[in-house]
Amino acid sequence: MEEEPEVVEHFFGVYLLYCLNPKYKGRTYIGYTVNPRRRIKQHNAGKKHGGAWRTSNKGPWNMVLIVHGFPNNTSALRFEWAWQHPHESRRLKHIPKKKSSQKRFDFCLTVLSEMLKVGPWCRLPLTVRWLDYEFSKDFHGCISPPLHMPICYGKVTSCKNKRTQRSKADDIVSKELRGEDSLMFCSLCGSIMTERDSVSCVQPKCLLIAHLICLAKMFCKNETMILPIEGSCPACRTNVLWGDLVRKKNGCYQTLRETSTDSSSSDSDDIL
Repeated sequence: MEEEPEVVEHFFGVYLLYCLNPKYKGRTYIGYTVNPRRRIKQHNAGKKHGGAWRTSNKGPWNMVLIVHGFPNNTSALRFEWAWQHPHESRRLKHIPKKKSSQKRFDFCLTVLSEMLKVGPWCRLPLTVRWLDYEFSKDFHGCISPPLHMPICYGKVTSCKNKRTQRSKADDIVSKELRGEDSLMFCSLCGSIMTERDSVSCVQPKCLLIAHLICLAKMFCKNETMILPIEGSCPACRTNVLWGDLVRKKNGCYQTLRETSTDSSSSDSDDIL
């Protein structure tokens, strides 16, 4: 029985295709998608069905690897372009050019591994996912991302992070329990803030509500860091990735919140 794909909210991914056609075997293609399953079907169906002209009539293609966890499509598209054009990117000037004896697929993995180690990508909560297990067995050692970026295996599918009616109702109850409408105070600096400027912990029961900028300054380990990578929540002391906090602000992790609300519905003090 085929394993169910992992469902990821707010999905922006950059993928690597490998050509299985004996005539073009070994060719690669790097692209961007918000829906991996639909995109590979388009590539194999041809240009008339939404595939790229470079992959049209050269299939079948196999989507062997995808990097996801980008905060938005702009970030993912910039990553895609740099992976496609490493020697034109000012951040990747240190990567040697492909040797004539080096296979294209190997070179793509070498570039990817180096990209994950330099800014701004090294600070993002990215996931490197092998979609084809056979390929992962031969090449998994070629990629060495930072410790906060996991290497996963298996299929993935996207879903829209729609805020449900129940989630909206929870927000109303939360504001009523705090005795306020849109007026909030930062847990770190104590000053007034709006919901647009605020961020909360990914832990459902955590009481932290703070300015984005205040928490970012707290998480930054030195003055040279523009964006933090991770830090310890000042309220619940849980270690969290900065990118996960941003993803929650964008509407992700609503199912986690609903599960927590169900398990503690009798305790209204926890609905914050």
